[in-house]
Amino acid sequence: MHELPITQQIVKMATERGLEAGASKVERIRLVVGERSGYISESIQMYFDIISEGTLCEGALLEIEAVRPKLKCPACGTIFVRKPMRFDCPACGTDGEPTDIGREFYIDSIEIS
Repeated sequence: MHELPITQQIVKMATERGLEAGASKVERIRLVVGERSGYISESIQMYFDIISEGTLCEGALLEIEAVRPKLKCPACGTIFVRKPMRFDCPACGTDGEPTDIGREFYIDSIEIS
């Protein structure tokens, strides 16, 4: 449910960008969404389809790039995607530590016409 207000902001920002540029339509919005950001891509898409109706964003392609969380090895510095039920570094075997990779949430680009 918390995807609703963030999706409203996405539509608002893209519409404002389009109006500022004198565009008649927003063609594509590219989002980067980390799997640990707390947002569900499918819900964002669902809300976008509804909220964008009657705006410059109506019919725009919403591309969502998912970012998998990664760990960092404190011993050797390797950054890696953990395997199910495992936290060990593939390079040296030390348990990895959480990073901010996978928590991203931002608009990467907005294409207008």
